[in-house]
Amino acid sequence: MLAAAQRLRRREDFAATIRNGRRAGRGAVVVHFLNPGPSRPGVSGVSDPSDLSPSAGFVVSKAVGNAVVRNTVKRRLRHLVRPRLADLPAGSVIVVRALPEAATRSFDLLQQDLDSALEAARRPKIRGVRR
Repeated sequence: MLAAAQRLRRREDFAATIRNGRRAGRGAVVVHFLNPGPSRPGVSGVSDPSDLSPSAGFVVSKAVGNAVVRNTVKRRLRHLVRPRLADLPAGSVIVVRALPEAATRSFDLLQQDLDSALEAARRPKIRGVRR
């Protein structure tokens, strides 16, 4: 379980991270990463982002499976994200979206997908270079 301060709950926080953050998809997950700078979008009254711990939110749609499968995928992702939050800058936000393949992925492959996607989303964007 993530601490209350580390969980995204409001729709506005999810939307701001998805709309303004960097996106990277690998295997069965898509990670949206937002390093906000002066203030976190959606959080009112916060002047210093260093006061905020990194936070995470999860999106697991019905396309992944029934309620039991979705909750299992969400628990696995929460377990994988928890130790990685300590490596993120203060005030940063990630949203992890599970794709339907996440339901059948082994824990190790899900971990590799998450690590790879998070690394790619945190990488600074280089303008003018095509890959």
